[in-house]
Amino acid sequence: MPASQPGPGRASDEFDLMRSEQYRFLSRLLANPPDAATLEGISNLRGDATAMGQAYAALARAAAQSSAAQVEREYFELFIGVGRGELLPYASFYLTGFLNERPLAELRGELKRLGIARAQGRHEPEDHIALLFEVMGQMAAGELSVAPADQAAFFRRHVAPWAGQCMDDLAVAPSANFYRPLAEIGRLLVDIEARAFALAA
Repeated sequence: MPASQPGPGRASDEFDLMRSEQYRFLSRLLANPPDAATLEGISNLRGDATAMGQAYAALARAAAQSSAAQVEREYFELFIGVGRGELLPYASFYLTGFLNERPLAELRGELKRLGIARAQGRHEPEDHIALLFEVMGQMAAGELSVAPADQAAFFRRHVAPWAGQCMDDLAVAPSANFYRPLAEIGRLLVDIEARAFALAA
């Protein structure tokens, strides 16, 4: 996993691949807790002196100090809970205070236009942060036929207004341990992407 993030707008497949990998890494861990093999792999990550690199190093330390069962329990408390989890990582909730509101309807229209259908077996609303990060990862990898301006517009409309705050909330959630440094990675990625899209405009 790369420890730095060049951002969009660069004419390099390598940079876009790095962006895609980071989005997908976050998406996988926000959609489901890691199994033992994944957790072991994360424990072997190495960072560098950058803020992103330090966040990856902190995540590796957290993975090394946690079992899969502990992280699964943490995930349950954070995102599922008894009744509800400590966080509701949905655009509608962050932007309106309620689930299944206009931001979700607008997102569904855009996903349909992009030819993206909900995967079988996934029941959460499409405005879950894990799905949005996955879509951004697909865009960065060139798997969706979208112009750079459309990628920037999707980010500004569906990710930028709330994802950073969601990551901040995850970082201070009472049950967060393994997910605290992951939240820092997410916050940094969203911030870097926002600045890079602005420079590319």
